This record gives sequence, C-alpha cells and structure tokens, in this order.
Amino acid sequence: MDKNKANNVSPIVLAFVGDAVYSLFVREKLTFETDYKAGELQKLSAKEVNAGAQAELVKEILPLLTEEEIGIFKRARNTKKGTKAKNASVADYNASTGFEALLGYLYLTGQNERLNFILNKGVIDEN
Repeated sequence: MDKNKANNVSPIVLAFVGDAVYSLFVREKLTFETDYKAGELQKLSAKEVNAGAQAELVKEILPLLTEEEIGIFKRARNTKKGTKAKNASVADYNASTGFEALLGYLYLTGQNERLNFILNKGVIDEN
C-alpha cells in the first residue's frame, strides 16, 4: 500500500493490523528462543502484548522515530477509541494504540526494515 493510501486509513484500523504484527513478532521470537510448551508461551506472550508493556516500549523507541512516525503515533494515540482500557491506565492504552498503529502503518506500507528495527528495540525477558 502506498503511503498516501495508508495515511487515509483510520488510526484504529492501523492499530488493529499493528496488534497482529506485534503479537506475531512476540510469539515468533518466543518460539525461536525457548522450548516452552504452548501454555507457557501464551503466558509469556501476554506479558509483552499488553497496553502497559507496549507503553513502556514506546518510551524506549520514541526518541528513535522519524517525524512521520511520530505523526502516525500521535494521530492514533489521540484518536477517540470505541473501547475502553480494561487492564491498563488510559495513558498506557492510548500509547499502546499509537504504537500498534505505527507498526500497522509500517507493515502496510512495506517498510519491513524499519519495522524490524523498531520491533527489535524491545527486549523479551523469558523469566
């Protein structure tokens, strides 16, 4: 998808795609780096793929983002959401939505090198 078309996609839809991208990234990383069974992998994945953990990751990557990426992040972060945060603060939920939208945008626009750079800034602790 070209950037112009991606910029017209709802930030919430970008976050929907980005959530799947991040979930797959975390699951794949855990699968390659551990020999745990599915139940334990799910628990470890849930520690990483949640609003609080993603909000912390945003703090690490924000200084590394381009102006364009910050714009995508902020647009999604500030968008009115149809759902409310269940197990996170509103601030964490908003930050995680921005993070997921950024991932969705990079994925949909085929910026795989940049996507991998951002994804690999997060460290997954298997313990």
